[in-house]
Amino acid sequence: MQTATLFDLPAIQTPPAPLEAPVPAKPKPKRRRTVHASVPLTPWTTVPDEMIRDADWVVISSSGGKDSQAMLSYVVRRAKALGMLHKVVVVHADLGRVEWEGTRELAELQAALAGVPRFEVVQAKGADLLERVEIRYGKLKVKAEEEARQRGEDPATAEIAPAWPSSAARWCTADVKRGPIRTLYTRLVAELGTLGRPARILECIGQRAAESIQRAQLAKVEINRGASNGKRTVTTWRPIHSWSDRTVWREIARSRLPYHPAYDWGNRRLSCVFCVLGCNSDLVNGARRVPELAAAYARTEVKVGTDFKKGLSMAEIIRRARVLEETEGPAARPPIGTAMAVHIGTAAVARYRIRQSAVYGLVA
Repeated sequence: MQTATLFDLPAIQTPPAPLEAPVPAKPKPKRRRTVHASVPLTPWTTVPDEMIRDADWVVISSSGGKDSQAMLSYVVRRAKALGMLHKVVVVHADLGRVEWEGTRELAELQAALAGVPRFEVVQAKGADLLERVEIRYGKLKVKAEEEARQRGEDPATAEIAPAWPSSAARWCTADVKRGPIRTLYTRLVAELGTLGRPARILECIGQRAAESIQRAQLAKVEINRGASNGKRTVTTWRPIHSWSDRTVWREIARSRLPYHPAYDWGNRRLSCVFCVLGCNSDLVNGARRVPELAAAYARTEVKVGTDFKKGLSMAEIIRRARVLEETEGPAARPPIGTAMAVHIGTAAVARYRIRQSAVYGLVA
């Protein structure tokens, strides 16, 4: 018998090496923000007059809307009674083309008529809201495609997160309001010079519990630890947090300060013409009054591939506005006081218009 040699044995098939799974990129470590040890956890007082007396600056944020207007009137009245009006600063965050026309000028007029000695305007540098949405979309797209590649998937099929702000992602407020206002805080603290302690800023915000479930959960007074640091302690005060719509309009009528005409046109809120948190009727109203801005939003929708508001595109808002224009004709401005009358009655509105005209020389 012939002995088999090594060369006569069948070749051993080496199994192919398994494909290596893509190694996921290590996430960048999140920067941990530390709060200075001097920043308290809770305010030492929640009594309005004590907070005003204790503050180095009382900063009232004014959007030009009815809530911030009523808050302005209320806070200024208390500061005057305490002889502390010199501490009061009204600040308006200018949103550029996306806010109602004349809002900045109205906020300044309201502050001047109320007797506030100082009015400041802040504005985010660089891109406006629509441009920021497009920039954000580009970044989200790159991120989604890279993550798809790491999973071994076709990046063309990657699902891109929505670029528009939403109730769950209100990055717009941080970018174009909170950030610029904090730069004002830095300037105000510098003006105080050396105090030997952190400066005390009382920031007044016109948020109300009646606006949403989220706002109902906010504290009326709290330390703003995000805005505070070793040089300043910022206390957030929501003076009208518990107020109803009726109370807000009564304060406006009492103050005789002019309010934005968008309310008489039917708006419930005022700031951006098209706010993702606004009710549908407000959005349609905006499309009727500012059609060129609505068209700009619609173009951005196409670029980023998602609706401006979940379940409601700007294209649909424009369509509804067009239907109303065709059936009702061009919208005419209702008489001043139309919105106010719904809440406090026509007699109170008549007095408001007469006093406003007599005291401020404004056409009623």
